[in-house]
Amino acid sequence: MLYFLIIIGFVLSFLLSVIIIPRILVVAYRKRLFDIPNERKVHHGIIPRLGGISFVPAILFSISFTTGLRYLIGYEISGDMLCIIIPEFYFFICGLTLLYLAGIKDDLVGLRYRSKFVVQIIAASLIPLSGLWINNLYGILGIHELAPWLGIPLTILVVVFICNAINMIDGIDGLASGLSIISLGLLGSLYLSDCQWIYASLAFSVLGTLLPFFYYNVFGKANHCTKIFMGDTGSLTLGYILAFLAICYTRVNPEIHPPYSSGVIIIAFSSLIVPAFDLIRVVLIRARNHKPLFLADRNHIHHKCLSAGLTGRKAVICMLGLACAFILLNMVLINTINNNFILVLDILLWFASIEWLNKSKEHVNDK
Repeated sequence: MLYFLIIIGFVLSFLLSVIIIPRILVVAYRKRLFDIPNERKVHHGIIPRLGGISFVPAILFSISFTTGLRYLIGYEISGDMLCIIIPEFYFFICGLTLLYLAGIKDDLVGLRYRSKFVVQIIAASLIPLSGLWINNLYGILGIHELAPWLGIPLTILVVVFICNAINMIDGIDGLASGLSIISLGLLGSLYLSDCQWIYASLAFSVLGTLLPFFYYNVFGKANHCTKIFMGDTGSLTLGYILAFLAICYTRVNPEIHPPYSSGVIIIAFSSLIVPAFDLIRVVLIRARNHKPLFLADRNHIHHKCLSAGLTGRKAVICMLGLACAFILLNMVLINTINNNFILVLDILLWFASIEWLNKSKEHVNDK
């Protein structure tokens, strides 16, 4: 029955997204709320960037409905679990709401990056306030259990980092949503295998919301008024949800689940390697060139794909394939080698991918 409830949540969020997105398109075109092309952006034509407005209402409706239905049919959550889940989800929703409102303002009239950064830090701080924080690194860099004074700031840093990673990878159609779909599918499956129903329900509700958006974003036509972007409203809230789910899965708490194997942290974050490594690389390049760290440019990996001669869709397929390669590689290796060696192999695979794109770009330029 609990599997059936998760399916209901997925279907509900999917249908709500199908209903809401066309209406957002109508309002956006009537009020002329468009993302105007410039020299940095790769799209052509006027396209609304308010697709992310549909995410949070659809997600909260489906997760609330299925949780209420669960109680009505007698599948109540135990009291011990409720003491942990209620503060986690309440503070999570508070942080999600802050980012949702900040994203809407940014997409409609613009928001200074410093103001947006402050909102991100406040929203990220709400997660450890609920009692959820990264309390174990499972041997990465030789570190295992973390004290609160170290784990709580690290959690805030990780949440802000993932929010910005998803935000900055959102440069071509289907990339941010496609990477998020892969990550949500992985995390949702991990939670299902561990019988963590409420977290699995959240993951698959978000997944259901993203699928219709992915269709409109990738296959919609600007000249037919059916194409839409997620904007900061979507990318910031998606990053926040992914960070919450990944941190929940990696925390050590015997009251919720037995201790996981040491590879759990690698698997939970493996689907986020592409946006995470890309953000680190771009920030380091900007720092080396003495440019503002958050000044937009064309140094992201998807820009490299386009410069190497790939079309937008081929670039997305390439990046999604790379994300799946990281997941498969890490899943194969977690039970055989140390986490630190896996991390080194991930970094080497990343640099090999960048080097291949650089050589492909040089080949295109030579032509």
